Amino acid sequence: MKQRILLFTVAGLVLAIGGTFLLDPYRNYLLALIAAHLCAIAGLGLLIGRTGQLSLGHAALMACGGYGYALTVNATETSVPGPLQPVLGLAAAVITAAVVGLLLGTAGARLHGPYLAGLTLAVVMALPALTNEIGGLGGDQGLMVAFRSVPESLSRLIALEQWQAWVALTVAAVVLAVLSMVDAGRTGVRMRAVRDDEVAAALAGVHPGRTKVLAFVVSAASAGAGGGVLCFVDSGVRPGGYGVSLSLLLVVAVVVGGTGRLAGAAIGAALVVLLPWLIGQATSAVDLSPELARRLDGNLAVLLFGLLLIWLTLAAPAGLVSLLRRPARRSRTSPTEPSVTPIPTLEKDRQ
Repeated sequence: MKQRILLFTVAGLVLAIGGTFLLDPYRNYLLALIAAHLCAIAGLGLLIGRTGQLSLGHAALMACGGYGYALTVNATETSVPGPLQPVLGLAAAVITAAVVGLLLGTAGARLHGPYLAGLTLAVVMALPALTNEIGGLGGDQGLMVAFRSVPESLSRLIALEQWQAWVALTVAAVVLAVLSMVDAGRTGVRMRAVRDDEVAAALAGVHPGRTKVLAFVVSAASAGAGGGVLCFVDSGVRPGGYGVSLSLLLVVAVVVGGTGRLAGAAIGAALVVLLPWLIGQATSAVDLSPELARRLDGNLAVLLFGLLLIWLTLAAPAGLVSLLRRPARRSRTSPTEPSVTPIPTLEKDRQ
């Protein structure tokens, strides 16, 4: 199973990197953002879909990853060669978010439903205050990192945005491969057992608390990787970009795409990034007053997300990914309709 996941991941990464040559620089930048959000949404989908734990604070975990990346890169700016700094920064982003996720998961292991959601929501609401109180985090302005240009060996081949997309896609591929292995292995089985019935899982030898904490740590590390990638792409991290609205969008993206499914996470990440951009393109094409355009900026995307969520609740509760699978199921079943074998009747038996 692991070899199959690795081969599929490498093949998908090669195809995705090859696809960047077909995009202009701005669309490659959007692709990098999609890959960064995909890390967080896939991890959150695993947490919700496999263990039933609802987190409304994954934006704060992404911020932890961003701050871990920025602090590490700034601290190693003069002592570590340039190409290694982003690698160390991304590793620090994952570790920082995983440690915070361990604390949150341990505190929330005994909580269920709205209580855990309330705990994580309090964390994301306290993020701006924490950045102001803790020295070295830059307050409202956040932290900036040195601009990273394209490596010298690739500078004549690709543009900066394409290089950023390559890095983001590579990180996302690693995150998805790890999540797939966790889901397909014994840990995934234990998560589903705890989600379905904690008492039965405990009687079968599964420790519900440890399983929940492990799931939270894995999910937090994925979000931290996404935050680190965002800091790499934007050359900085600011607390204003990781508020409650982003946390809610991540949850909605999980539900809209399909809970617990990596393909659904990819759909949700694309919607989170592309929907506001498409709305901006549409509103700019229409002659609107500046005040109305300012009001629609951001709010219209949230409104459409809400309407899409309502429609999916009625039409496809399993998410958009289930709509993509329906034609495949029909194509497998329709050509081979079961032949009806005539049942002998009593009259024929009498004859």
